[in-house]
Amino acid sequence: MTELSIIIVSYNARADLERCLASLHDPAPQVPHEIIVVDNASSDGSADAARRRTTVRVLDSAENRGFAAACNVGIRASRGRNLLLLNSDTIVPPGAIDALLKALEQHPEAAVVGPRLIDADGRPELSFGRMISPLAEFRQKRLVVGHQRRRPRASRRVEELTQRVQWPDWVSGACLLVRRDDAEAVGLLDERYFMYAEDVDFCAAIRARGRRILFTPSVEIVHARGRSAASAPAATRAAYRRSHVAFYEKHHPWFAPLLRLYVRLLGS
Repeated sequence: MTELSIIIVSYNARADLERCLASLHDPAPQVPHEIIVVDNASSDGSADAARRRTTVRVLDSAENRGFAAACNVGIRASRGRNLLLLNSDTIVPPGAIDALLKALEQHPEAAVVGPRLIDADGRPELSFGRMISPLAEFRQKRLVVGHQRRRPRASRRVEELTQRVQWPDWVSGACLLVRRDDAEAVGLLDERYFMYAEDVDFCAAIRARGRRILFTPSVEIVHARGRSAASAPAATRAAYRRSHVAFYEKHHPWFAPLLRLYVRLLGS
């Protein structure tokens, strides 16, 4: 069995995808691996661009089925002992994937490990957190928005949190390494989530089996964030709200009616 399968979902993000694939080849991870790109019916030539790299296997979807479903297509077609879910808008520095695998190997109690995500300027992203609930979500969003607006107190807090090892409830699906056995034990990703919250739900299912989630600051991945979303902002907002409601219906059904009402008041 191959040691690692790298699964990249792409939708109308050709330039980002080409940069991501270039970073995975120059240099390539030392561990035996395969790269699978699942193209969600892009119209910008993304799939053809990926096929120019002979080491990349491209799977074409007839329609845009969303992130979770596309990840599952890639996972089912893969052979790796470990699975790396990687966004197309990431850039992988040399040695990062091998270091991420090493972190997972050093912690047999961990099913999932996520790296420190940074933007092109080196500013960290709060890419992990507590299980989504009304209060936890409020606190996370307040910190994230404050950091995005460069409020000193929020940015200092994000910097502090992302500089030490954490055992959170979830890590971001932008770069998420998981053992295949653990992924298959929970039935892969829940495909009711078209976009957003699928990573939190996936980690919750894994934790429910007594396994743990690890965040390691020793590995950094550059995350450009949301290029696919930027190509269709209205559709992205609608997809986010649908996934948001689906998450609360599954995990906090008592709060779901209030959230549905809020969404209706927004006109979505």
